[in-house]
Amino acid sequence: MKIKVLLTSFDIWKPHHKSNSSDDLLSLIFVQNLTNYSLSFLRKLPVDTQIATEIVIDKIEEIKPDVIVCCGMAEKRKILTIESQASCGEVVMKTSIDLAELVLGLDVTEISNDAGKFVCEYLYYSVLKYLDMRCYQSKCIFVHVPVLTENNRDKIVGDFMKILLSIV
Repeated sequence: MKIKVLLTSFDIWKPHHKSNSSDDLLSLIFVQNLTNYSLSFLRKLPVDTQIATEIVIDKIEEIKPDVIVCCGMAEKRKILTIESQASCGEVVMKTSIDLAELVLGLDVTEISNDAGKFVCEYLYYSVLKYLDMRCYQSKCIFVHVPVLTENNRDKIVGDFMKILLSIV
């Protein structure tokens, strides 16, 4: 049986953005041949906390993925960062995945404890809380993606592929 993976990305939100690096990355992942995986994509989610969350949760209900990898753009970061947690007020939700083990051997990926206090953190928090409330066994991480360039693209894609193959 194939491992069901839901991958999400956001649309642009600032006038100077030509694209969102999270969506750029997913477009590169889309063409990969991952025979043991059934990949579902929710690309270019609106940069709106309520709408994005509703779309993702509806998709979770529809496909019941084994793994959810939400992605967002981190314009000022230089490497992939996997978020360890997300908060809403005083409540903190943490991923159930051992991130220290997940990043072992990755070239351009680190763990972050700051999901950004924007739509990325809200989506991550909402998905983690939803999975917890529904007692789903789905694993979930949020990955912030730097702007992709000719110099970093192959390493970023390589690390992201390793993450996908290691997460289950």
